[in-house]
Amino acid sequence: MASACDRLRYLKAFDDTKAGVKGLIDAGITTVPAIFRHPPDTLARAHDEDRFAIPVIDLAGVTTAPSRRAELVAEVKAAAETVGFFQVVNHGVPGPVMSEMLAALRSFNEEPAEARRPYYSRDGQSRVRYHSNFDLFRSPAANWRDTLYLDMAPTGPSPGEIPAACRGIAVEFTREVQRLGGTLFELLSEAMGLHRGFLEQHEAGCLEGLSVVGHYYPASPQPHLTMGTSRHTDPSFLTVLLQDIGGLQVLHRQRNDEQPVWVEVPAEAGAFTVNVGDFLQLLSNDRFRSVEHRVLSKSVGPRVSVACFFRPHGAAAAARVCAPILVGDGAASPPRYRSVTVEELIVHYRDKALDGTSMLDHYRI
Repeated sequence: MASACDRLRYLKAFDDTKAGVKGLIDAGITTVPAIFRHPPDTLARAHDEDRFAIPVIDLAGVTTAPSRRAELVAEVKAAAETVGFFQVVNHGVPGPVMSEMLAALRSFNEEPAEARRPYYSRDGQSRVRYHSNFDLFRSPAANWRDTLYLDMAPTGPSPGEIPAACRGIAVEFTREVQRLGGTLFELLSEAMGLHRGFLEQHEAGCLEGLSVVGHYYPASPQPHLTMGTSRHTDPSFLTVLLQDIGGLQVLHRQRNDEQPVWVEVPAEAGAFTVNVGDFLQLLSNDRFRSVEHRVLSKSVGPRVSVACFFRPHGAAAAARVCAPILVGDGAASPPRYRSVTVEELIVHYRDKALDGTSMLDHYRI
């Protein structure tokens, strides 16, 4: 009991600084504090032989070449059904917009702590919030990262609510990612044997909301003792990720009779990494796979990433219902999940924290 009380006191003292992990670095720490230390069995690194080539899909011609579109549908279907991850190039998002968004997030996190503190909040209803570890007081060990959340759609924050460092680029970046998301949901609809607008028009609200989540991973003095992000799946329909350096790993199984291994996902210049989220696995009735992934802590950095989660939020989440789609290619399959609102899914995800289990197990029939 004393140990648990001590841990809670340390967690609260850390949170009360409102300076995040970056504040620890600025204070000159040389060892990883105990609250960030993970059990050794969760820290196994990938080996060179465990590397695999995540599918890279070239979206050139997606709207102009019908024959190429059919190939793209097949490529997206194969990736979503097997790996659960793929990268896209020639996606139409301008390179300067991508680099400016990463630079803006880095700039915000490297401002003095006094400039970041006004945004520090654990109020999930706030459209702009900054903190370290959404599950800080529930997870077994804290992760070595700080996060800025911008809930940009359907109703985004006013310009004055967005930190000055990100204000000039956030809206433009959001607009470009929404357009890309529309293209991806069209391809995924067709991959399910449905008309291309099916998922966009579905009652679950696949394209209705977009949360732009900027993660900042400072270099760690002892990266072998902690994690950037613990193993998890995503509470979204689809996640579109922009990253500046590597560190992302996916739990991959080549064959069903093999043990899964952690494999590196490279940070490719000009590419977005796309992964199926839990909500889409539920909608697809397990045809598409939401796969566990994590981010390593490193001695070099910082690492900056922007994870764009397609999911409703706020009041809209309570009205949006997810249930298996039993038409198209899934018409002959019985439902594997019960119906559930997006709000219920999000609340359950937050309550269970990043505990290494799938939230979908709770809703499986």
